[in-house]
Amino acid sequence: MPIDHFLAVDLGASGGRVMLGRWDGARISIEPLTRFDNGPIAVHNRQHWDILGIWNHILAGIRTHTSRGGAPLAGISVDSWGVDYGLLDSQGRLIANPTCYRDHRTDGMLEHAFARVTSDDIFATTGIQFMQINTLYQLLSMRLSQDPQLSHADKLLLVPDLLHYWMSGVAVAEYTNASTTQMLDCHTRDWASDMLAQLDIPRQMLPKVIMPGTILGPLLASICADTGLTNAPPVIAGATHDTGAAIAAIPGLDPHSAYISSGTWSLMGMEIAAPVVSAMARAVNFTNEGGINGTIRLLKNIAGLWLLQECRRSWQRQGHEYSWDELMALASGAPAFTSIINPDAHDFLNPDDMPSAIQAYCQRNGITVPQTPGAIVRCCLESLALRYRTVLDTLGQLSGNHINTVRIVGGGSQNQLLNRFTADACNLPVVAGPVEATALGNVLIQALTIGAIPDLATGRRIIAESYPPTIIEPSAQRTAWDEQLPRFLQLPA
Repeated sequence: MPIDHFLAVDLGASGGRVMLGRWDGARISIEPLTRFDNGPIAVHNRQHWDILGIWNHILAGIRTHTSRGGAPLAGISVDSWGVDYGLLDSQGRLIANPTCYRDHRTDGMLEHAFARVTSDDIFATTGIQFMQINTLYQLLSMRLSQDPQLSHADKLLLVPDLLHYWMSGVAVAEYTNASTTQMLDCHTRDWASDMLAQLDIPRQMLPKVIMPGTILGPLLASICADTGLTNAPPVIAGATHDTGAAIAAIPGLDPHSAYISSGTWSLMGMEIAAPVVSAMARAVNFTNEGGINGTIRLLKNIAGLWLLQECRRSWQRQGHEYSWDELMALASGAPAFTSIINPDAHDFLNPDDMPSAIQAYCQRNGITVPQTPGAIVRCCLESLALRYRTVLDTLGQLSGNHINTVRIVGGGSQNQLLNRFTADACNLPVVAGPVEATALGNVLIQALTIGAIPDLATGRRIIAESYPPTIIEPSAQRTAWDEQLPRFLQLPA
């Protein structure tokens, strides 16, 4: 059987990679062609993404494939984080570098939005969790500050849609990522025009919404010539939100499983058939994002490994080059349950120094202040595991389903200490892996789109056989976690 080759461009908020995927009729495999750092760049107190640098890295990844005598490609697709966007003028030119969702321009925008449209109406329409990083509040901040970019904007394209536009010349909004904006009607799966009009956000710049698994067209001839490709593969808009791609690749996902896509953010949820916009869902601020095959990702955004990444970065600035293995060993040796924080507290969204922010939070709230790197890392890990437990309990109530398994994918699935804490805190078996779920989901959806794999269930089974997961059973320590839950639930956000 001939081997199908795909390029998966997988972009995260801290790094990106171009991956080569292969489907040989029995197994899916992936290998990196190039990896690169990514992160916001501060200019005049505004945080931007270097989107042209990202584009250059994508071209470099394609060139790496061709320099190795790479086979013709059956497809190419981009996935990325959500909510951020570029604005194009009437000639299709990028007006400015996209602004990072962690930029402080959205401070206070939730209140401004609610003064025009009630929070109940916004949630009933969109089904999306209230976070100031959402596209809706980024655009509102531009409108209220009279940002001249808006008056010149002809088209708004989310990050993966922008890159697909540069690849194919087709400007659209792919559903899974568009759903993260809090501007999409979760019932009609189109832009919420009435709500946007009340917020004075221009509807005309929003492109047509398409479903995941849409072929946009062939890769532009100029790009093929520049990179040495011998064929013009189809540019495929898969599940362009990285979490949507990752969930597509979760083996064994069923109505009794909760998932955690674990990386800079932890996205914890369930795959369901229809949005849940009940009063309870609104009160607990859950979100209904779009998934593959018409499904809904009922989930909660949790701060995730951002806390650890930023702690490690702070210690590096101070001259302490801790490896991840060293930090986990230090955390394993630190006393249990000494310091517990709410990882989703506003204090930790984008502090100048994460360890200091954690210590200040503890000091302010009468919590034992962690003094050593090991104590701080253990604080982060235990707090995340307890947060997972509270979200798990709420998921069961919202969905009405009995949850018997937690399935963790992504880079965080390699963190054995966090996996063990999660199994004990949730008192459920944890199934960890695959690590590269997002890239695998990207490749899988491309293979589904061209008909190389017949259906999603088959694809998920193939991924399980290609990358067998690890199972972690809860230990005898689980009762100690139950005792910590009331303490955690009292922590301020």
